[in-house]
Amino acid sequence: MARTDELKAQNHAAMLGSVNVIGSVIDDDIAFGNDLDTDGKKARVARSLSYLEFMVALDDWGSEDMTAINAQINAAKTFIG
Repeated sequence: MARTDELKAQNHAAMLGSVNVIGSVIDDDIAFGNDLDTDGKKARVARSLSYLEFMVALDDWGSEDMTAINAQINAAKTFIG
């Protein structure tokens, strides 16, 4: 089943939300992960990373900009180790 342009836009926005979560956890932002220990932070980042990797691999994106998403995928992999 092909995704509509509307669904792609919603998926892309959700991916950018995961980008923000990863960045917040890595940067020790109060909003996400401040109450987690290192293992908890890595687990939280890993969940968002899995989602981003799955979504970015879809082949019907068209012209959506994946620059920030790919950068955060790399940052998450570095953070997790």
